[in-house]
Amino acid sequence: MIMTEKLIVYFHILSSFLLNKGIKVNAHIRLTSVGFCFKMLIMKKIIYTHRELEKLFKSDYQIKKAILDKKIYKIEKGIYSNTQFVHPLEIIVKKYPKAVFTMDSAFYFLGLTEVIPNKMYLAVKRNSTKTSNLGIIQIFVSDKFHEIGKTQIEFDGISINIYNMERMLIELVRNKKKLAFDYYKEIISSYRRKSADLNVTNIENYAKQFDSENYILRTIQEEVF
Repeated sequence: MIMTEKLIVYFHILSSFLLNKGIKVNAHIRLTSVGFCFKMLIMKKIIYTHRELEKLFKSDYQIKKAILDKKIYKIEKGIYSNTQFVHPLEIIVKKYPKAVFTMDSAFYFLGLTEVIPNKMYLAVKRNSTKTSNLGIIQIFVSDKFHEIGKTQIEFDGISINIYNMERMLIELVRNKKKLAFDYYKEIISSYRRKSADLNVTNIENYAKQFDSENYILRTIQEEVF
C-alpha cells in the first residue's frame, strides 16, 4: 500500500474514532488530521516507564512539561509513550518483561481456542511483586519451571513471551480438573488436529520435570496421539 493510501485508511479510522466521541469532523480537523496521520505513520512508537523518562528528561518538572506539550502521553500509572494510542499487550509486555503468557491467554494466542480470555494469565517467578491489576492473574512458579518451554511469538504485531505448544499441552493436562469440561475438550481437540506438529521429545523432556510425569504422558498418549 502506498503512503497516500495509508494516510486515507488511517484518516478514516481516526475520523470514526472522533465521531464516536461526539467530535464533529470539520474541514479544519480534516486537514489537521491528515498531518497527524502522516506523523503517526513515520513515528516509531516508544513506550517508557517513569524511571526511563527520568533518565531522559532529568526531572519530574520536565516530564510534566513534555506531557503538557504532547511530546509524551501518559498511558496509565507508570507507563508513557510518544504516541497517544498503545495496544494493551504492549503495556503488559512493558510492565512485566520477564513474565510469560500461560493458561487461558496462551491457549488463545496459540490458536487452540476461540474463547477470548477476560483476564491475562502470566507466569512469574515466586519472588515477583504481586500486581494490583485486576485484569491480570499471576501464576507464581519456581525458577525451575519458569523457563521450561518459554518462547516468543508475535500477536497483533507485538512480540510476547509465551510457553510453546508442548509446554501448554502439559499445563492443560496438569490443570484438567480445574477447567470447564467443554473448554478442555475444545483445546484437547485442537491438539489432536495439530499432533503431527508437536515435538514429542520436548513433551517427554518437559514432563520429566514434574512429579506427575506418568499421568501427564499417559493422558497425552490417550487423548492426543
